[in-house]
Amino acid sequence: MHKETRLQNLSHLRLALRQRLKDLEISLEVVFGRAPLVKGNVYEMARKCGKPSCTCTRGEWHRSMMLSWSERGKTQLFSIPPDRLAEVRQKSQEYLRFRHTRARVSEICQGMVALLDRIEKLRREAP
Repeated sequence: MHKETRLQNLSHLRLALRQRLKDLEISLEVVFGRAPLVKGNVYEMARKCGKPSCTCTRGEWHRSMMLSWSERGKTQLFSIPPDRLAEVRQKSQEYLRFRHTRARVSEICQGMVALLDRIEKLRREAP
């Protein structure tokens, strides 16, 4: 490969690496946050109680807000009291945001390693 072309390729790779570094720095802002996290998803559950005289037998099911998460391969459920719903929902959303960021950081780092490999290959000379 021509020296000029090789140097041009190195320059482009270095710029790409710098951009990934900026992306990483931006992504890590979520990780450096101090908001508490609650693992799981908040959703509304509707169910029948099974009592023959209850209104749920006529279609008016009992509704409650739940937090669902997986622990050791098993789904766990927590009934959220109405006065804590906003708090738990916010903490759950923050957890999901954190996990999304964690995945993004992993992608960025993998991309950085690939760029480093390409830079090394272009810089390497025979002894």
